[in-house]
Amino acid sequence: MTIQRARLTEFLGRYGAALAAFDARASAALWGEPRAILSDGFAGALGSDDELVVALESSYPLYRALGLAGVEHELLEEAPITDRITRVRVRWHFLDESRDRMSRSDYEYYVVEGDDGELRVRFAVGIDDAEQLADLAKRKGVDLGG
Repeated sequence: MTIQRARLTEFLGRYGAALAAFDARASAALWGEPRAILSDGFAGALGSDDELVVALESSYPLYRALGLAGVEHELLEEAPITDRITRVRVRWHFLDESRDRMSRSDYEYYVVEGDDGELRVRFAVGIDDAEQLADLAKRKGVDLGG
């Protein structure tokens, strides 16, 4: 039996809540090895939860400067690969303090159900994150420093 949509939705809800709370440790706990990320600007694997925590925390000052106060997700597509691996395409909506949508970003994740029954992201592809972030920063007058 493949991973059910309700479980994926609940998992993504926890993921988004951890992002919105700037809780790097809770976010890292939702990942499993190899913690690989591929985007136009980055390709690599973060070998441990601690490395992922450091990477996430380094982005928090920018997200705070942009006014990020909440995150919603939209599960656009799910494609079971095996009974325990599903590829999901997610659109994240980034909210301000008024819960208005400021920006969005699409990602694909390979979500795996571990031997312990827990879902974890093993691989992520950032589809348009850099462009969306640059556009939001420009609209908000925030210098990305590069």
